[in-house]
This record gives sequence, C-alpha cells and structure tokens, in this order.
Amino acid sequence: MRQKAHRHGRTVSPCAGCKLLRRKCVKDCVFAPYFPAKEPYKFAIVHKIFGASNVNKMLQELSENHRSDAVNSMVYEANARMQDPVYGCVGTIFSLHRQLETLQTQLAFAQAELNHIRTLHRIDTKPQPYTASTITFPSNKDFYSDVDMAFVYEDGARDSLWSC
Repeated sequence: MRQKAHRHGRTVSPCAGCKLLRRKCVKDCVFAPYFPAKEPYKFAIVHKIFGASNVNKMLQELSENHRSDAVNSMVYEANARMQDPVYGCVGTIFSLHRQLETLQTQLAFAQAELNHIRTLHRIDTKPQPYTASTITFPSNKDFYSDVDMAFVYEDGARDSLWSC
C-alpha cells in the first residue's frame, strides 16, 4: 500500500512520520523535511519515546532554522533512552566524564614519571667529580721499592732517606 501525495508538482511517497501513523502526508507536513521516507527508523524511535503528538508540538513551537537541530537531538536522546531508559544521554555524559577523569589521572602519572626519568637521566649524564674513593694510591711497600728516595747535594753527595 503506497500512498502518493503532490508536493511541489511532483509525486512523492509520504514521509516516515505519516507512513508510520498511516495518514495522508499533506503539502505542509511538519514531519516531511526532517523524517524522510528513506529513514523510517528515525521517526519510529522518536515516536516510541516522545510520541508523535509531542514531537509535532515541539516542532511547531520552534522556528524553521532550529527544527533540524531539534530533530537530531530528539533522535539522539531517543536512541540513548532505548539503551538506558533511566538516564538516557545523561548516563552517557556521566560515563564519558568518568572516562575523561580517569584518562587525565593516567596522563598526570605518566607525565610525572617522565619528568622523574628525565631528572635521573640528567644526573647520570653529568661528569662525576673526583673523590678520594676514585683515586688509588700505591701502598707503602710499592712506594718504597719503586722509588729511590735520596737527596742529592750540590757537591754531588747523596743521602738516602730509606735504608733498604
């Protein structure tokens, strides 16, 4: 059963709203521009959640330049209500907000860890100052056997400090 209507000199099928409601789609149908026949699911879900009469009233109260945005919002809210009948899109917003907070916390921890690693890397790459623990001295035994400690006087005489 296909109903045809005259709209601007053309024969077209009724809009999704009139088709679902099984009524004749008139020339100035408020549903026709926003619920085309090729997208019947949009009107079906909005009708199920809000009711055709309420949707008609909302669209009649709005100016034509705001109606498209209102229909998109109603379709979104109706889909959200089908998934979460209690909270609808507010539940989605809360869920996304919790995810955002979790990700921001994870990002803060990752940034802190990165700063810590950078600080450690800067410390490791600085040249280490010489300390007594890094310098080794020969033991007395080695010192005595390798060096001949003697004083040489101006007249050429030698005086040994060690008597080995």
